[in-house]
Amino acid sequence: MTLFRLLILICLAIAAPAWADGLDPAVVKQLADDDNDVKIDAIHKLSSDATPQTLHVLKALGNDALYTTGEDKTLRVFYMDKDKAIDAASGEEITPAPDSTDSITINNRIRSELDSALAGLRLFDADDKVRLAAVKALEDDPGEELAPLIKKALAAEQNLHIQKLLILIDAQLNLKSTDTTVRLNAVEALADSSSPNVRNLLAAMTDQTNEPDAKVRLAAFDSMRSVEKRIAWGDATARIFSGISLGSILLLAALGLAITYGVMGVINMAHGELLMVGAYATYFVQGIFRKYFPGAVDFYVIAAIPVAFFAAALVGVILERTVIRFLYGRPLETLLATWGISLMLIQAARVIFGAQNVEVSNPNWMSGGVELMNNIILPWNRIFIIGFSMFVLMLVWVLMKKTRLGMFVRAVTQNRPMAGCVGVPTARIDTLAFALGAGIAGLGGVALSQIANVGPDMGQGYIVDSFMVVVLGGVGQLAGAVCAALGLGIFTKLLEGWLGAVIAKILVLVFIIVFIQKRPQGLFALKGRFVDH
Repeated sequence: MTLFRLLILICLAIAAPAWADGLDPAVVKQLADDDNDVKIDAIHKLSSDATPQTLHVLKALGNDALYTTGEDKTLRVFYMDKDKAIDAASGEEITPAPDSTDSITINNRIRSELDSALAGLRLFDADDKVRLAAVKALEDDPGEELAPLIKKALAAEQNLHIQKLLILIDAQLNLKSTDTTVRLNAVEALADSSSPNVRNLLAAMTDQTNEPDAKVRLAAFDSMRSVEKRIAWGDATARIFSGISLGSILLLAALGLAITYGVMGVINMAHGELLMVGAYATYFVQGIFRKYFPGAVDFYVIAAIPVAFFAAALVGVILERTVIRFLYGRPLETLLATWGISLMLIQAARVIFGAQNVEVSNPNWMSGGVELMNNIILPWNRIFIIGFSMFVLMLVWVLMKKTRLGMFVRAVTQNRPMAGCVGVPTARIDTLAFALGAGIAGLGGVALSQIANVGPDMGQGYIVDSFMVVVLGGVGQLAGAVCAALGLGIFTKLLEGWLGAVIAKILVLVFIIVFIQKRPQGLFALKGRFVDH
């Protein structure tokens, strides 16, 4: 009897199909069919079993690198691995390699199904990042054909974050179950979601025509409210973060302006172009790194910081020495002169770098972001800008409060005649303060280059906002500049989300006008400052 059983096993092994350890050749051949529905059916059949060979074949199909040779019964489907032709069904090398080949082409409909299938197969990748990306690709619209794969992946998943997302995807698929208990559990599980797509699915289930069970409809309504609250909190958080990011840019622009306006009372309409100088200095340093130090190109931003500071400071010194020095006490003439200089700087940028925007790319370490919720991602470049602004603010505070130059600047800002009487070189302080303010604006240009287009006109949009920050915060006050910049940034972004950009800008201007009418000295006033020098 034992010998008889052994003979049966041997016969079964011999009779086993050749594709037992690979893919079904008949299904693989369907990928080359002219009928798109047949191709999609083959993709669904292949993706139901997560094997490395399946992933190879579907990836090749998506890259237009899946080929056929022969016709009808002799048809073979294969892909290339380096110089080797690999049979798509068995995974074995085809020798000799086929001479005549045809590429299998797919349209957008098939590509969409293929992307979904590949995402399902990547749920079993050993890398957590790959699995997380696969889950993200599926969570908005998981295909029903992937339900077995998702359940299998959920059972095997060890990462708690990915596991939670898989539970939500599985719950979405269970919404169409014929079992009322399964639908109820799925609706309750989706209450933890923050996806707009899930909100729409739950909203549909509150309708009696879509969901016959009253208990499930009530649970769907409660879950929908929970999801809407999460989405609202996410949107508000995103706007506040965007406002802080905008406020950080305004702070860098306004810090320098607060120093120069506080020391000399000069309305410098070319201050926005000093931002542009810093941004173009960043672009120049990026070009140097790409040409001479390609292996260290990710660190070009660090090298651009001192270059942008000194480039903008040099322009500031030239501006102060050649024009502004001769116009002290004449605000209208200074305003017109610096406005003309701003036009000259814009034209100079067009001549040197061209009229079109130039490309300043984020380093790899500044790409991507931190995901807090499904509908909110904090980009690393904006996080860097916020941190960089706080770092510059700290350095300026140390300079103004702990150094001799800072003491002189504060003295001239508060009482220029008396500072001159006690030996403070006010003319030299004017030059140094203007260079410092221009350099800080150049640092603002470095930050701005990472989130905005770099072009000749880029500084024009920030000069008015910078003056608003200085006036609202109080002339020469660092604390006032910080509060005003961050407050204006957050206030503007919140209003933009509710009323649109144009109405938000108008309301901000109206608010500042009313505020200055009631408190002309700004949020923080300097004690002992003369109104007239």
